[in-house]
Amino acid sequence: MILLIETSTDICSVGIAEEGKILVEKTSSEKYSHASRLTLFIEAACQSIDITLQDLKAVAVSIGPGSYTGLRIGLSTAKGTCYALGIPLIAVDTLKGLACKGMQIEPNASYFIPMIDARRMEVYTVLYDQAWEELVPNQAMILDEKSFSEFLNSGKTIVFLGNGAEKCKSLFEKANTIFLNELCAASNLAELAHQKFVQQDFADLAYIEPNYFKPPNITKPRKLL
Repeated sequence: MILLIETSTDICSVGIAEEGKILVEKTSSEKYSHASRLTLFIEAACQSIDITLQDLKAVAVSIGPGSYTGLRIGLSTAKGTCYALGIPLIAVDTLKGLACKGMQIEPNASYFIPMIDARRMEVYTVLYDQAWEELVPNQAMILDEKSFSEFLNSGKTIVFLGNGAEKCKSLFEKANTIFLNELCAASNLAELAHQKFVQQDFADLAYIEPNYFKPPNITKPRKLL
């Protein structure tokens, strides 16, 4: 069994999966709740399927891109759990997890574009085809009418999903586009985490860092008069 941790956005989500299938999931969309809820969700998830932490074989964590604070909380919790239990850590790209969910829901689509909101008209995004080839690389992108035009004009079915997709619906809505109301959640990590576990593709606990893509948005305090 693999513990799944997703904290890359406002959503705090924990799950436990076995052989790529989700057994239990605990999720909250309350903002700024990661620090207070994450360990409680892990405990509750274990209790709900009558296991202990010692039954876990690995921990998978969403590694970004996404919220600076959320990613740090998720990764530090995942690392601490792995250290304490002596089990491996699996890092799953957040956007790839979203794309995997899209492929499960719309398996006949040609392209998958997960999007995570990065404020205003900027998103973290990537474009995959059905063979998992990155036709548009993982990046922070400011959206406009020309974004993804090559693929939108191809006539092939394109799936958009994630919390950044809804705000650009007016730009890209065409007959060949599908918008899914799927957000970052622990269950998105299950299949990819299982694949990595089988391949023994584990992260280095000492050196793994979140994929932030951009520096944190820190404002300077006003000078006192």
